[in-house]
Amino acid sequence: MLAGDVLTTLWLGKPAWMWLIFLVLVVGLLAFDLGVLGRRRAAKQAQEGPQEIGVAESLKLSAFYILIALAYGGWVWWALGADSGLAYFTGFAVEKALALDNVFVISVIFAALAVPRHLQHRVLFWGILGVIVLRGVMIGLGAALVSNFDWVMWVFGAFLLLTGVRLLFVKGGHAAPDLERHPVVRALRRVMPISPKLDGEKFVTRLPDAAGRVRLHATPLLLALLLVEFADLVFAVDSIPAIFAITQDPFIVYTSNIFAILGLRALYFALDALIHRFAALKPALALVLVFIGGKIFYNQFFGKLDPAISLGVTLAILGGGILVSLWQTRKPSARPQA
Repeated sequence: MLAGDVLTTLWLGKPAWMWLIFLVLVVGLLAFDLGVLGRRRAAKQAQEGPQEIGVAESLKLSAFYILIALAYGGWVWWALGADSGLAYFTGFAVEKALALDNVFVISVIFAALAVPRHLQHRVLFWGILGVIVLRGVMIGLGAALVSNFDWVMWVFGAFLLLTGVRLLFVKGGHAAPDLERHPVVRALRRVMPISPKLDGEKFVTRLPDAAGRVRLHATPLLLALLLVEFADLVFAVDSIPAIFAITQDPFIVYTSNIFAILGLRALYFALDALIHRFAALKPALALVLVFIGGKIFYNQFFGKLDPAISLGVTLAILGGGILVSLWQTRKPSARPQA
């Protein structure tokens, strides 16, 4: 088979060359992050000691990733049409918002394991690599279910409605994980002992066990990585039905999902410092899930809702949640002295 034939072969409904462009772009972004930015940070660390990603750098990197994602969405609109473009932007907005909620959980994990800020970026980088693979598997399974069983969309709709209502009315934040009973910790202990101390940037280290034999031990950094991956699996249970409620095109589902996640590492350090400013984000996410779940039932009874309406309502809810959050946590204005 000629190279041209391979590139034009359909894979999950789209020509292979479209998937190739996406993969090259993602690999390029990861190489830029690990190579260019990683080496620059390592060189600075060698001269000045441990380096944290500050809020300003975090916001700049996040803006860069968002611009790349929006530019890619513009290309999707041009190449595949307005409906696909609107579905991509709606999916990206929803997944980005759900990923923001994931930041709260990641912050709790790092705090519970006492992972210093200058090591958190390492965990997040390798965590995102794992998420890219895991989301691909889960989206593939979701696409197979949706294409073979029509009733699955009804299940997705009911699940999103119930999840949204639960988030809307259940109070309380994210609790610290019970490390002694957590299934990830139990599974890891069956493989190797867990060291209570960090060993620089290492995920595993060699230490003597109770019998005096030198064995591989998992460091808290590896435990944090596995807990972050587990947390994403839990969040994917919400996000995968949400994106399939917007579009069943695997290409749009996967690309919007991954571009939303790619910038999470960059945005994490700014959000972690400003987490107290987003008190109304959770109810906004709940309303988005309720809207998307309701849209599934609307589509089944009355026909497909205009994608522009879906995008507009989603952005309005999320934008409203952000504005309300900032207003609620604003600093009180200085009052003149009597």
